[in-house]
Amino acid sequence: MTPDPDIAALFAPVSVEETFAGVLAEASSVLGQLDDPVDAELWGSDLIGALASSAAGPGALAGSLTGSLVPAAEAACTPAALALLRVLAAVGSPELRAAAGLAAGRVCARGVADPPWTPGLGSPDVGDCWHYADVGGRQESLTVTFAYGDRQHAVCVLIDHGRGGRIRDAWVARTPGLRAETERAAQQDPLVVFEMIGAPDAGRRLAAAVAAGECPEQPDQVDDVVAHRALLRARLELLAG
Repeated sequence: MTPDPDIAALFAPVSVEETFAGVLAEASSVLGQLDDPVDAELWGSDLIGALASSAAGPGALAGSLTGSLVPAAEAACTPAALALLRVLAAVGSPELRAAAGLAAGRVCARGVADPPWTPGLGSPDVGDCWHYADVGGRQESLTVTFAYGDRQHAVCVLIDHGRGGRIRDAWVARTPGLRAETERAAQQDPLVVFEMIGAPDAGRRLAAAVAAGECPEQPDQVDDVVAHRALLRARLELLAG
């Protein structure tokens, strides 16, 4: 997923803290128009990825988000600010999720209503998992499906074993019949191996890839990995849990 140009334009060369007014304005214009929890999560993951590019490092980003953005959203106490807090509580780091969740609870207690897509946000049901790879084992595509009710989505990761098992690309697909389509394509290629796997196995493979790091090469791969990094880690914790 290519980062939204409006989101990307909010950041750099200013500090992360200087972007927060823009973040709240963007949340107001975007989150109120959504009706699908995955769209909200993707927006939040993209936001965190864009903010990370302006931060001095992971520690600085975490401190800015939990110590500045969350209090700013709580102080705003608007429906958009509450929606932002709910999204951060779904796809942020463990510390950010905790801080945003508590702040969201306090905003709700002041009479602000949650968006309709927030129930269960961050905790979709885990569905089918599969992977396919070239017979030489150089690259592997791992797919894990999740569902909010009857709305299914697939989190897909391209793992490059030729570069230490690192993540080359990541994306979200909502194509009906994705598994059957992928299996048919694999059956037509003698150099590709397709296999259904269990959620624990998928979680172990994804955890190994996340731990190995990232290796995107093409500009669209770089954009994809940055935009989906937070969502990917949140889904990994869901699998591990």
